[in-house]
Amino acid sequence: MQIIITGGAGFLGRRLAQALLNSSLSFDTLELVDIVPPAPVDDVRVTCRQADLSEEGAVNDLITADTGLIFHLAAVVSSHAEKDFDLGWKVNLDLTRQLLEACRHRSPGCRFVFASSLAVYGGRLPEVVTDTTAVMPRSSYGSQKAAGELLVNDYSRKGFADGRVLRLPTVCVRPGRPNQAASSFVSGIIREPIQGEPAVCPVSPDLLLWLSSPDTIVENILKAATLDAAAFGDWRTVNLPGIGVTVAQMLDSLERVAGREARERVTFRYDAAIDAIVSSWPGALDNRRALEMGFRVDGPFDGFITQFMSQNQL
Repeated sequence: MQIIITGGAGFLGRRLAQALLNSSLSFDTLELVDIVPPAPVDDVRVTCRQADLSEEGAVNDLITADTGLIFHLAAVVSSHAEKDFDLGWKVNLDLTRQLLEACRHRSPGCRFVFASSLAVYGGRLPEVVTDTTAVMPRSSYGSQKAAGELLVNDYSRKGFADGRVLRLPTVCVRPGRPNQAASSFVSGIIREPIQGEPAVCPVSPDLLLWLSSPDTIVENILKAATLDAAAFGDWRTVNLPGIGVTVAQMLDSLERVAGREARERVTFRYDAAIDAIVSSWPGALDNRRALEMGFRVDGPFDGFITQFMSQNQL
């Protein structure tokens, strides 16, 4: 069996690849595909491909009759998709349909794990959001992900693919440097101060965020791939578990774990464009369905910081 990870050069793609190699899941080939070259992996099962999958015909020789599982992580992130409208739709929706069509014609019933986002929500939300709360995105990225969710559900209904749609909480703390995601500051206000660098927070300290740690996100993505389709029922979309934490509570944790000096490296400078996107996302969701399915939830936010520090030897 072949497994494919789109966005295989990204942070989550690399972490997921390593988790797959360490898992008991049986497969012959793991192909990492990205627009930038995925870093080589020292395992004979792994192949790396640099390709812009959004280009016409690029997926034609990627998916074969041997393809049994696809993790579709590749995306143009939120602020980037807002600035470049055409590119956002080309990558975040058109590519998703091209992959699903390739599954339909070359490997019908292939498991298809689609990384969606809380950005599908917006507008006037209930106090606690559930998997079936109506989506009213307030960004192009959110609209693209919501449309992708419907595609995956319909292709699954028709038996063309075995889809699993995961609405990911904001992942924190990500290593590396900031990207063009509107939520990039969420990791930045923890990561940079711990590393002795200043950080700017563009939103109110009272903003409530829905978060999950990298370890838990990767574990839950892998869990989604191994569940029987019946566990999802008629609606293949699930909000992955997270915890609600305000920016102020995050900074309290930063001070407890890394000291007062680290917290003092964070300053506030309001950015209306970022706030308009991030504040439209829910900060409180009902985890019950996901937990009943076997997905895992993190503990208190202090553990997010210690996870980052231990994995980056800080």
